[in-house]
Amino acid sequence: MKKIFIFLSALAIVSCNEAPKDYVTLSGKITNKTSDSILLRNRTTMKAIVLASDGTFSDTIKVDQPEVFGFFNGGSALPIFLKNGFDIKVNADGKDFEESLEFSGSGAEHNNFLKDQMQLEKKLLDQDKLSNLSSEGLKAEMDQIRKELLAFYDHDKSIDSTVVNMAKSNLNPMLNMFQNYFAESIAIREQFPVGSPSPTFENYENFKGGTTSLKDLAGKFVYVDVWATWCGPCIAEIPALKKLEADYADKNIEFVSISIDDAMRSGGGDLAVAKNKWKTMIEEKNLGGIQLFSDKNWQSDFIQNYNIKGIPRFILIDPNGNVVNANAPRPSSDKLTELFDSLKI
Repeated sequence: MKKIFIFLSALAIVSCNEAPKDYVTLSGKITNKTSDSILLRNRTTMKAIVLASDGTFSDTIKVDQPEVFGFFNGGSALPIFLKNGFDIKVNADGKDFEESLEFSGSGAEHNNFLKDQMQLEKKLLDQDKLSNLSSEGLKAEMDQIRKELLAFYDHDKSIDSTVVNMAKSNLNPMLNMFQNYFAESIAIREQFPVGSPSPTFENYENFKGGTTSLKDLAGKFVYVDVWATWCGPCIAEIPALKKLEADYADKNIEFVSISIDDAMRSGGGDLAVAKNKWKTMIEEKNLGGIQLFSDKNWQSDFIQNYNIKGIPRFILIDPNGNVVNANAPRPSSDKLTELFDSLKI
C-alpha cells in the first residue's frame, strides 16, 4: 500500500512538472468561409490548415523560435504570433475577416495586441486626412503619429518582446514610406491647385485614326489615365475603368487613356514594337474611351509638365481646361465616383 502511495505521489509530481509542449496548437472556426483552408506563412515556413465543411479547424505547428507569421484566409491576411506551448483559438467571419477576428486561449493577448496595433495604425494613417494636409502639416502629423504609436507599443509590459521589438523596428520604415507617398501627392496638389490651367497635349496618335489634342475636348470634363502595356497596376484598373465609362456614357465627360509605351520596355527595343503592343492590347481587352499614344513617351511635355514619375496616374480636367485634381482617385476607388457626383458630371 505504501509503495502504491509513493508511485501515485511520484506520478502526480511528474504530471505537475510536465515539460512544455514543443509545438503550437491552433484551432477555431471561420464562419462564412471563403476558401477551403487557411495558410500560415513566414520567410521559411508555409503550412496550410484545412477547414472542415462547417469552417472548424484544428492543427499543430512547431516553430523554431517565437515569430510573427502571416495568417491568410482567402484574399485577407493578418499577422499572428506563434510560440511553442501556445494553445490559440481563433474565430472569425470569412466575409469580414480582418474586423471580426478574435483570439482566445494561451497566447491570445499577444495576438490581440497585433490586431489592435493594425487597427490603430490604420486609423492614424488615414489617407483622406493626410493627403489633404499642407507639406508642413504632414510633417507635424507624422511626428505626432510616431509618438502615439510608440506609446501604444509600450503600454502593455506583458506582451512578448519579439512582438514589440518587431513593431518598433518597422515603425520608421513604415512612416517614411507613408510620408513620402503623401508628400508627393501634396506637392502635386500644391503645384496644380484647383482651377489652375492644365498642361496640354497636342496631336497624340488616336487608336481610331488621326490625332487628338486636349483642346479638341473643350466643353467636357476629361479624366486622363496615363498608363503602359507593361504596367501591372495600370492593367489591374482596366475593369473598373471600363465600368466607369459605361456608367458615365451619357454624361459630360470623356475618358482619355494616354499610353507612354516606349522602345526600352517594348521587348524588342523598337518603338514600332511598342506601338504594336499598345494596339494589340486595346483590341484584345476591348478598351473603350479615347486611346492615345504619347508623342515622346516619358519625355512628352504633358508627362513632364505634370511631373509624372510613376504610373498609373489619373488626372481630372474641367470643361474649361483647368485642373480639378492633378492626382485624381483611381477608377477602382469609391472616392472617384464621389468626386464625379460632387461635380454633378
